[in-house]
Amino acid sequence: MQLFDLRHSLFIFLSLLLAFAAAAQEPADFVNPFIGTSNYGATHPGPVMPAGLVSVCPFNVAFKKGEGNVFEKDSEWHSRPYVHENSFLTGYSHVNLSGVGCPELGAILLMPTTGALELDPEQYGSTYQGEQAGPGYYTHKLDKYGVQVELSATLRSGISRYTFPPGQANVLLNLGLALTNETGAMLRVVSGQEVEGFRMIGDFCYNPEDVRPVYFVLRLSQPAGAFGAWKKMPKYKGAEADWTKYDDAFKPYPGFRQEMAGDNIGAYFTYDLPQGGAIEVKVGVSYTSIENARLNLDAEQAGFDFEGTRRKARQAWNELLSRIELKGGTPEDKINFYTALYHLLLHPNILQDVNGDYRAMETGGVKNTGGANRYTVFSLWDTYRNVHPFLSLVYPELQLDMVRSMVDMYRESGWLPKWELLGMETGVMVGDPATPVIADTWLRGLRDFDVKTAYEAARKAATQRHDNKLRPGLLYYDSLGYIPENSKAMVSGTVSTTLEYNIADWNLAQLAKALGKPEDHQRFLRRSYSYRNYFDLQTGMLRPRMENGSWLEPFDPEAGKNFEPVIGFIEGNAWQYRFYAPHDIKGLKTLLGGDEAFYKALKSCFETGNFDMANEPDITYPYLYNHIPGKEHNTAPTVRRLMRQHYYNAPAGLPGNDDTGTLSAWLLFSMMGFYPDCPGDMDFALSSPVFDEVKIQLDPRYYPGRELIIEAVNARGDEHLLIDRAEWNGRRHKSFFISHQELVKGGRLKVFLK
Repeated sequence: MQLFDLRHSLFIFLSLLLAFAAAAQEPADFVNPFIGTSNYGATHPGPVMPAGLVSVCPFNVAFKKGEGNVFEKDSEWHSRPYVHENSFLTGYSHVNLSGVGCPELGAILLMPTTGALELDPEQYGSTYQGEQAGPGYYTHKLDKYGVQVELSATLRSGISRYTFPPGQANVLLNLGLALTNETGAMLRVVSGQEVEGFRMIGDFCYNPEDVRPVYFVLRLSQPAGAFGAWKKMPKYKGAEADWTKYDDAFKPYPGFRQEMAGDNIGAYFTYDLPQGGAIEVKVGVSYTSIENARLNLDAEQAGFDFEGTRRKARQAWNELLSRIELKGGTPEDKINFYTALYHLLLHPNILQDVNGDYRAMETGGVKNTGGANRYTVFSLWDTYRNVHPFLSLVYPELQLDMVRSMVDMYRESGWLPKWELLGMETGVMVGDPATPVIADTWLRGLRDFDVKTAYEAARKAATQRHDNKLRPGLLYYDSLGYIPENSKAMVSGTVSTTLEYNIADWNLAQLAKALGKPEDHQRFLRRSYSYRNYFDLQTGMLRPRMENGSWLEPFDPEAGKNFEPVIGFIEGNAWQYRFYAPHDIKGLKTLLGGDEAFYKALKSCFETGNFDMANEPDITYPYLYNHIPGKEHNTAPTVRRLMRQHYYNAPAGLPGNDDTGTLSAWLLFSMMGFYPDCPGDMDFALSSPVFDEVKIQLDPRYYPGRELIIEAVNARGDEHLLIDRAEWNGRRHKSFFISHQELVKGGRLKVFLK
């Protein structure tokens, strides 16, 4: 396995990396899990299986380096368990999220130490060196203890191998530290080799959704000489007793079957290792019960076999990553590509236990999948734009499971998900993003789900005027054609919300047409164009307006440019939402004065610094040049410039929060040379491929073709970017778009570059 040591000098790192990559034979060899662990990418390097419920991640965000190289408590608390610039570690968490913008999970922390027992993480934490990581594996050495740490994972369990120097060795379980905004835990020490319990999680993005426990069973490879529970004592005051010595102290409670509950609790296991040696620790996880956590652990790791677990994880990654084969390009290009594919396949992830049990949406009741996969972590405001079209093309079996999960969520809660997390609706972001995912999936030919119930769910969100959990403000949207400011609608980001409702309505209209519902088709199609009511001829922008029809005053189109709050828009400004009507580019061009005016406005968006590569509505804009006759040649250079500027083989090599794979999906499509610039529209916009050849294995269970090949002729780095001509299966292809239905027939798209 190729490993990446990011603590060496940059020259040595790149030289070794390129040498290894050049000789690599498997896709997993090109994955660098450290990409995105800086610059707010919010990824982490910990081992995880594809769509795995468990990931074992080095947890280094509780403290940060202050003045004089002293580590101090981190008052900012990042939204990820690991940040590459930090180097003071307090353990290894077992439930984590990748590429999200708010803190959650990062819980069930293990920590190996040596010497006298210390239970305060500020004291027992350690710096580390020699980080290395690859799919399914992570290792480094703790400076303070000389312990070599190795981590791996199965779908529902993690395993750690700690190689200790001679002397006293300790394994600590800390249930107090976590990223989540919730507190509280319980544990029971079953024996000198096992502990069980749960940790509370919830309040993602500080929204008051349900709070739920994550259950665990921890087992060690050998019995401890001493063991027990511990608790950080609160500050008591009273005349009856002298509690002073316990104020803010961590007090151990040794003994068999020790039970403990509270906010800052844990368990410890101590060993006498005169010759040193390795201790393995495995943790099974469940969101339904302790019994199922134990069941998951026993089913997936019956014994202690670190190397076997590591090999199986790598094999699982290779099987999925190898569905796309690359020829040509640089080793750096392949690393960026396969790492992006790795990140895209982390979420959504499975939720069910090995016996099929899972927590139902919102109600929290335990249900069973009957052998199917139940998926969770649906950051749909982000992923509906490109992640799900990518999955539909390359991994249709996964996409169908995800859509079935979404439909089941409607059956259980009465609503489709918006930003679902572990069966809880967080309500984060705006719009109705589930509808485009469902419509896009059906239109791409993936029909093996209950479309009748799915349509019922999407139509409910689009028509229920009151008490609508998915579409607040629908009464105004439906009657006025826009959501006004300063109204009883109580909607933040009125323009952004309306634009999202528009794209959802357009997708619902396409689905209605495909299902033979002409009245619904016309109704939702007409409503999908209502963004035009925001068009301000004076500024050429989509501008917030009041209930009486007047424009918002004052109005600065650049306000909110750097994600600061601004009236009318969510995570962006008027410039960054100016072109977000991908379903109606023809109408948008007319509003702006025709092709030439649209071209100048689009070009100005990039030249004035108002384009944001990390902002989801923006990322389709480089491909909008393909909609302007005679200006299509602008797409490829713009896409390649953004690619080289924002994506590279380093911790900061993502332009920002990966948003559970959305930014990675942009890179994947762009490197292959085509992009879905509008969900629900089956046409891909063409650009110049990076590689000489990309071969996608098509799944014959869903598509007529066996493989799709994209060949770039005369591709020489970034020298030849313009498309001279294209051929599809030997015939001249005259458009700068090509349909999904054509591509899945299989064949060769040959792009000649100049």
